[in-house]
Amino acid sequence: MPAISIQGLSVSYERKRVLSNIYLDIEVGHLYGIIGPNGAGKSTLFKAVLGLLPANSGQIFIEGAPLAQMRRRIAYVPQKNDVDWNFPATVADVVLMGRYPYKKVFERLSAGDRQIAHTAMEELGIEHFANRQIGELSGGQQQRVFLARALCQQPDILLLDEPFVGVDMTTEEKIIQLLQKLAAEGKTILVVHHDLASAPRYFDRIVFINQRLIAHGDTNTTFTQENIAKTYTSQLPILHQTGMLGS
Repeated sequence: MPAISIQGLSVSYERKRVLSNIYLDIEVGHLYGIIGPNGAGKSTLFKAVLGLLPANSGQIFIEGAPLAQMRRRIAYVPQKNDVDWNFPATVADVVLMGRYPYKKVFERLSAGDRQIAHTAMEELGIEHFANRQIGELSGGQQQRVFLARALCQQPDILLLDEPFVGVDMTTEEKIIQLLQKLAAEGKTILVVHHDLASAPRYFDRIVFINQRLIAHGDTNTTFTQENIAKTYTSQLPILHQTGMLGS
């Protein structure tokens, strides 16, 4: 059974069609790179899967069930621009938000919840920032905070929307190594990614998208110049100049 099954998904935003007739099965235990140009609908795909945007048509199933039954099995790391970094919350406060899906209204966080949060912070190397306000951190540290929140939720599926924007290379390598480890342990991870040069090294599965599904599958057979060209039709001169398509 797929971790996520997308069947005939079409989504419009402000009367403009953003995704058209997407059929895609995401298999359990793989690290997927979601790749396409700006405006291709990558973030829209995530928000539709999460139920944050209504679909014009189509259905989405999480491990064979509707999203409403499986919501806490999915964790989401949004783009940096979608976060209010001035919100008066500490690192520990943000990470502990990952436990709220397991709580009833007015139910307090337990010592067990706090231990899970501490373990997640340790795994990302941010436990010594626990009492810092999130706006005081660097871009790489902030991304690690939100990834720790996702891990604190103990999900089966993680969706990360451009997690490497504004992140130094050391932090990027640390994050991708953690994601690869989680996939090897059976987690299903989808990452919106914009760097074609690193994609073959980071992901074992690739999804090319540009408002419609272009190609998807194993990286070694899907990450081809032909599929890149189909996905980035309007940007081919730029890709050639940067060396991403070769000669």
